Amino acid sequence: MMKFIERFKAFRQRFVMMVSHSMRIPIARPEIGKEEINRVVEVLKSGMLAQGRLVEEFEKAFAEYVGVKEAVAVSNGTVALDLALKALGIKEGDEVIVPAFTFIATANAVLFQHAKPVFADIDEKTMNIDANDAAEKITSKTKAIIGVHLYGHPFDVKAISDLCEDHKLMLIEDAAQAHGAEFEGIKVGSFGIGCFSFYPTKNMTTAEGGMITTNDSEIVGKLRLLRNHGDAGKYNHIMLGYNYRMTDVNAALGIEQLKKLDEFNERRIRNAEYLNKNLRNDIVKPIVVGKVKHVFHQYVVRVENRQKFIEQLEKAGIGYGIHYPLAIYEQPLYRNLGLNGDCRIAEKVSRQVVSLPVYPSLSKEDLEYVVEVVNGMEL
Repeated sequence: MMKFIERFKAFRQRFVMMVSHSMRIPIARPEIGKEEINRVVEVLKSGMLAQGRLVEEFEKAFAEYVGVKEAVAVSNGTVALDLALKALGIKEGDEVIVPAFTFIATANAVLFQHAKPVFADIDEKTMNIDANDAAEKITSKTKAIIGVHLYGHPFDVKAISDLCEDHKLMLIEDAAQAHGAEFEGIKVGSFGIGCFSFYPTKNMTTAEGGMITTNDSEIVGKLRLLRNHGDAGKYNHIMLGYNYRMTDVNAALGIEQLKKLDEFNERRIRNAEYLNKNLRNDIVKPIVVGKVKHVFHQYVVRVENRQKFIEQLEKAGIGYGIHYPLAIYEQPLYRNLGLNGDCRIAEKVSRQVVSLPVYPSLSKEDLEYVVEVVNGMEL
């Protein structure tokens, strides 16, 4: 009788778990609370919807959080990269070293300047730019290096910074996935020119938006002109600029999200630690290398048979992502432009990566279900 009761309890537990997960667990979910909603409503009622007081408030708060003198808000993360390169004077004929394995916007921003992205391979453990390979790609035309803090794990800032200093290169930090991440106790985005994205799936969001962080007042002046039609006053246009402004509606979201960012990150870290501890050992799980704070924008595992793995995730109703399926130079755009690369590790990793849910509002039951499904897979 006791064995029957135990079996029934086990069956009931599995049934409850199955019913509770009949809806898909998404790969990401924005964390929007009443504070954000109320602040946005205030903006809508005020009638001041374009760039205004709240954008300035958000810029100051974000600069203080990162630990820099200035922050310039823009319309999205790709724009942040584009304007950073423009402000640095990158032009046609220049080369900029970028990691071969990241979101395509990092390299596209170089193309926007009619410059050439040169692809460096990655470190297999962190999947961030490999300083040794980057060093081999430097030529007399190289003007800058863009390092990406991929998935929320800081790249080796010291090694890349030393490389830039030795060769008189400019450093841009693509921190689109690394809000609040730290390298040796210092926030990313404060070492070079930092570029952040506030897309809905990021660690904090403004729906759409971006931010550029720097301690260089001359660069800030250029950025503020570039984002607003080169206007130095009321209809006093002194250079060719763009409409890359952030709205007060976006800034209202950002102000409230920033207050919650550290809490969001701590939840992501705890969720990642749970998955690392409980997922099977025959998949490659993410690790933290060096004295860094990894904020787990994505929780990325590596598997040999990815198609079989994701088919079983789909069947179980668990969201996933493939960040990213190809090295950038393997994308049709870059093939057609004749911009090739030779990055063996980037190509290898791109065939194996799968992102699992790690967002802050995952429940204990959600995490347990993910573990149960993955550990029960046939691989």
